[in-house]
Amino acid sequence: MATFVIGLALLIVGSALYGTLCEKVMKPDDRKAPAFTKTDGVDFVPMKTWKNSLINLLNIAGTGPILGPIQGILFGPIAFILIPIGNVLGGAMHDYFSGMLSIRNDGMQMPELIKKYTGNAVFNLYNVFVCFLMLLVGAVFIYTPGDIAATQVFGFSGAANEVSTWVIYLVIFVYYLCATLFPIDKLIGRIYPVFGAILLFSAAGIFIGIFARGYQLTNLTAETLRLAHPYGQSLIPMFFITVACGIVSGFHSTQTAIIARNMTSEKQGRTTFYNMMILEGFIAMIWAAAAMGAVSKGITSAEMLFRSPAAVIGIVARDMLGNVGGMIAILGVIVLPITSGDTALRSLRLMVAEYLRIDQKPAKNRVSISSIMFALVAGILVWAKVSPGGFNTLWRYFAWSNQTISIFAFGIITIYLLGKGHRVAFLMPLLPGMWYAFITFTFICNAPIGLNLPMNWAYVLGIVFALVYAFLVYRQGMRLHQSKVPLEAAPVM
Repeated sequence: MATFVIGLALLIVGSALYGTLCEKVMKPDDRKAPAFTKTDGVDFVPMKTWKNSLINLLNIAGTGPILGPIQGILFGPIAFILIPIGNVLGGAMHDYFSGMLSIRNDGMQMPELIKKYTGNAVFNLYNVFVCFLMLLVGAVFIYTPGDIAATQVFGFSGAANEVSTWVIYLVIFVYYLCATLFPIDKLIGRIYPVFGAILLFSAAGIFIGIFARGYQLTNLTAETLRLAHPYGQSLIPMFFITVACGIVSGFHSTQTAIIARNMTSEKQGRTTFYNMMILEGFIAMIWAAAAMGAVSKGITSAEMLFRSPAAVIGIVARDMLGNVGGMIAILGVIVLPITSGDTALRSLRLMVAEYLRIDQKPAKNRVSISSIMFALVAGILVWAKVSPGGFNTLWRYFAWSNQTISIFAFGIITIYLLGKGHRVAFLMPLLPGMWYAFITFTFICNAPIGLNLPMNWAYVLGIVFALVYAFLVYRQGMRLHQSKVPLEAAPVM
């Protein structure tokens, strides 16, 4: 239990200190926000800070901070230290600067920011990755909440040959379509407070239950540090691919513009972006602890954590909170992926529209783009459900592409800070960017879904890729600094 408590302290104290440093570097001011300068009643809509923060939390916290840590705890109690350190120094900083760059540039989405700071070549490469990721997010976040709802709420089998499975998928699918098409304050802004209340009850219940139910948590010692993963996975890179959303998630940078367009002041950035990622790290910590405690209590097994992490959710929730409270906690878990999938597809619509220069005020334009997107998502979903091993393949590509997207965001944050003349602060995004360049490249070189090279070769290639990444990012940042080109939109006071 001591290691878990130390991890929570690292998360809380670290966020207070490093969040303050991030603010000092960015220097939020009183310029008019895009919500006022570009109000359109659809995507640029002024909303209150608490609502923006809650929407952002629900946008970014899918099944990642639950299913990932449930599997990640199989690496041992080192997870209780790596999650908070990575979250504070990597994930929360990544989300804060991504959001602030958007609001500083009239609500630009990440693809346009990539184009502005790096040029067309990287922009086109990024678009391939991000569109691929958004479609996978849409499919994964229909599949996982649909199956949890089918098996643990309604008592169905969740099998591909059951009509009930596809009916539940269809209900989520229709909700995503509505959330993609309607103005943000008409549906998402109204329904998210209800979702948020369920989520917070779920998180608080599991956290209290860890202590109240006497779950035994292993501490980090020299002996536990030497313990191998029961299924032979290496800590590096697999832990950082498995535990994505609680530490660093590139998906988050694709969501920040949605909220940046609704914020009424730059000074809300730390609460809206940085602190909400810290809260996601807290969710990851409690589910990692709950999974470890459930194994030690004998109500689940390491094999179930590895092969059926979704089933562990119901077992833990009902053991801690009883049937009624457990059901509410399960609903909170279902809410998470649904409230990430809807905005993932909304942001994809906006990215495509901006790329093709299609005005989004006319409803027919939103429908035309969305119809193509949803047809592709439906195809991926059907394939994943009916193909043997389809979802496992889908999840691996989703996890890898999610982390790969983060190195683009870390890169432009570094370039921006170098361009603004920061000679030390640029290391804040550059170092985690290099780390995830190494992690993602090592993984895809070694993984069966990638090049399937021996791990030693994968490590070497990962190091080389990280060094090349650092060189290219630094060079581009210095070029922008020397060119004296504007790095952000002119402030409107």
